[in-house]
Amino acid sequence: MPSAFALLGILIVSCLMSVAVLGSLVRTTAPGVSRWCVGYGLLAVSSCWILVGGMGAGAITIIGVSFTTLAAVLVLVQGTRQFFGLQPVRRDECIALIVVCAALLYFTCISPNVDARGVLISIGLIYGRIVLGVLALRHAPREGSRYACRLIAAAAWLGALVYAARIVVILLGKAPTLSFLQPSPWNVALLGLAIVSLPCISTGMVMLAHDQILRRMEKLATIDELTGALTRRAFMEKAHARLVELRERGALMSIAVLDIDKFKSVNDSFGHAVGDRLLAHVSAVVSAHLRPGDLFGRLGGEEFAVLFARAGQHDAVAMTNALRIAVERSAADGVSCTLSAGVGGVMYADTLESAMVRADAALYVAKAAGRNRVIVSSQDDESASPRIAESR
Repeated sequence: MPSAFALLGILIVSCLMSVAVLGSLVRTTAPGVSRWCVGYGLLAVSSCWILVGGMGAGAITIIGVSFTTLAAVLVLVQGTRQFFGLQPVRRDECIALIVVCAALLYFTCISPNVDARGVLISIGLIYGRIVLGVLALRHAPREGSRYACRLIAAAAWLGALVYAARIVVILLGKAPTLSFLQPSPWNVALLGLAIVSLPCISTGMVMLAHDQILRRMEKLATIDELTGALTRRAFMEKAHARLVELRERGALMSIAVLDIDKFKSVNDSFGHAVGDRLLAHVSAVVSAHLRPGDLFGRLGGEEFAVLFARAGQHDAVAMTNALRIAVERSAADGVSCTLSAGVGGVMYADTLESAMVRADAALYVAKAAGRNRVIVSSQDDESASPRIAESR
């Protein structure tokens, strides 16, 4: 039979490695990671405490190890809630922990009862493991980290089953009275379970954190942080893909280039902070009026583009005018603004770039014609003169 000392040493090293790996992710500001580190650190402390206490563990060691282990499990649960965007601390759990600790103190110092302590600790560990598994599966994202969530749930629930079996054995009077380090099938089984399941859970946590970091980086690369619109590069990539898709289906498509009128004067008069909020406001107004299949991107500065899927030029003009009116009727920080826009239909022989060139040329005509209007480009000839659409 493996030595309990050896298994405990392996468990300590495993917990410390989990702390080291999770600790490397703390600077990424991924939510919950700090609590995960603290949880595994507390498990390492409780395991070291057992080694220091030795075979003849006294009341202080028993109480300290029990309290630290239960606190570690609760902190791991709180970290998981925080990671998934939930309130980490629950009042009922904190009250339950205090009650359990008080009961453990009673059954250790006042009315010593090993079986009662074993049942109480097992119930606490079962609760923590079940909640970990439920949180992981309930909040698993549809893509990316589902495997990590299933790994956490499987490892956590396996441990819950073993501790449930331990409670049954204790209640049936089949569990011998043992010290922490006394070699026995139960001690070996519980330490072996911890050695196997805890690294699996921490590995799943690391995978979850890495997946979130990757999704955050992808979002930074595709979403303009200020306005929430697609970046220019992301807009062009998605628009090219949408163009191919719609052409295969024989659907119409149009594009509009929008520009906030006299935006420089807003920055000069009210400051760049107000200008930034105005950009975000206009983006929010436009986004709220778009259809699910449309694309909205920021080309740069105060210039935006909208790709209208399954819309001919006439429909695109009407929708762009609706956007213009919605922006004109709204205000941010008491500052209102207007939009000028150029609209062009994307013909079968067009590239996305050529359609955008026509829409951009129409935009400049709108600016020259007095702003706050929509100009539609001619579909017949790329060099044809743009014409004014109904704008009032």
